[in-house]
Amino acid sequence: MVNNLDYKLPFELYNETKGDGLISPLMLFNNLIWLTTKEASVYLRRSVNAIHTLVSRGHLRARKFRNRLYFKREELDYLIETSQLKGG
Repeated sequence: MVNNLDYKLPFELYNETKGDGLISPLMLFNNLIWLTTKEASVYLRRSVNAIHTLVSRGHLRARKFRNRLYFKREELDYLIETSQLKGG
């Protein structure tokens, strides 16, 4: 099984692996406080462009460090929890 993420995972952050030796995405997000734009797009299941649009419209707060945007995982969770319900 191949990990779908394009980047290498810092193994020193993780204590457990799955049976096949790979780290599950759930473990990745549970151990991180700050997410890059790409990680935030995977976490929210949106494209990178959609994340940039949310930031430019003021719906999502980003911090910039060395020309990279970072997002706090707690704020992404809050964004989802406070979103409006649609349908049934």
